[in-house]
Amino acid sequence: MSNLLNRSLSIGAAAIVLAALAYGGVSAEEKKAEPKPPACRSVKMEADCTARDDCSWVAASVDTKTGKEKRKAYCRTKPKSKKSS
Repeated sequence: MSNLLNRSLSIGAAAIVLAALAYGGVSAEEKKAEPKPPACRSVKMEADCTARDDCSWVAASVDTKTGKEKRKAYCRTKPKSKKSS
């Protein structure tokens, strides 16, 4: 009796492992599709930022009296346009 139980459990476990491997192979293929472009905030060059449609370049802020840079220039994501109904 226990021999039959052990066989059925091992066959069931093997079936579960095989099903998981088969599903894992399919999902891995789907995930390899197309890589996303880097986020706008990670772009450091003005030319790279302005070349993209979804990013805008913010110029550096300079103090007029001292001539020192208050804030560095950076790239940011353009705000999404509101849809009018």
